[in-house]
Amino acid sequence: MDVIAEVERSGLVESRHRGVAVRVDTDGAVIWALGEPDTITYPRSTNKPFQAVAMLRAGLSLRGEQLAIATASHSAEPFHLQTVRAMLADAGLTEEALQTPPSYPADPKEHAAVLRAGEGRLPIRHDCSGKHAAMLRTCVERGWDPGTYLDPEHPLQLAITETFTELTGARPARIGIDGCGAPQHATSMRHLAMGIARIAAAPEDSEEGRLRQAMLDHPTFVSGTRRPELRFMTELPGVIAKSGAEALLVVGLPDATAIAVKIEDGADRPLYAVAGRAVQLAGWEAEVLTERPRVLGGGETVGAVHVTF
Repeated sequence: MDVIAEVERSGLVESRHRGVAVRVDTDGAVIWALGEPDTITYPRSTNKPFQAVAMLRAGLSLRGEQLAIATASHSAEPFHLQTVRAMLADAGLTEEALQTPPSYPADPKEHAAVLRAGEGRLPIRHDCSGKHAAMLRTCVERGWDPGTYLDPEHPLQLAITETFTELTGARPARIGIDGCGAPQHATSMRHLAMGIARIAAAPEDSEEGRLRQAMLDHPTFVSGTRRPELRFMTELPGVIAKSGAEALLVVGLPDATAIAVKIEDGADRPLYAVAGRAVQLAGWEAEVLTERPRVLGGGETVGAVHVTF
């Protein structure tokens, strides 16, 4: 992978981050790339839009905020948990049906609030509980066994693999297990971006279009009120953005193209700087695209994270 970001302190580069940034169209044609666009990786939570489309195609009846949170790596803010509980209750389920690992909130402020209240880890506080609630709802609505919904051979997971293959244009290079316990589909950065471009370009009345609109209408349900990807969706009209663990970000643009960024070492520090520059190259302007993480010395700014392109 190429060096795509450098950390400068007092005029000296002291760290470098390698990675891939690629922009493609709905056919997977590379418009621009830094690094090798056919690098294989696990999309992690950038896979969630594909999983949600598969569930809609299987008959999931969610709309609005509940559909948006099905794509979320949420911050476990109170409105997130309320929405997940409502999704489950509408299917006659409780949060005990969730098979997400018991977790603290991903958001530091929500994590601190839980500790101050003397509370602990819960499955619903896992950032993927919205996706899992949607999976359970799909099973109930289709008459599939909700107790085994994470089994790779479950009808739900087979449907997700089929939709993932169609949207990305390639069979998964490998199917592993995500941090939340759900099957995870490895693919190339180019095919990952291609799938997001197809969601960005889909007709409004399609399942992909319904999902895109839910994300655009309810961006705080896709992440939270204090997350960088929220700013990509609020400062860039018509843009969808989704982050994933190990420093991944996908951005779907209204012109039917998409950008995918992966930092090789899994560090989030340069991720949004690199993604911001890539979106700039696509012709966009916004404050979030030019912001760079500061490097501090003695409490003062003495450097920054810089992109290399």
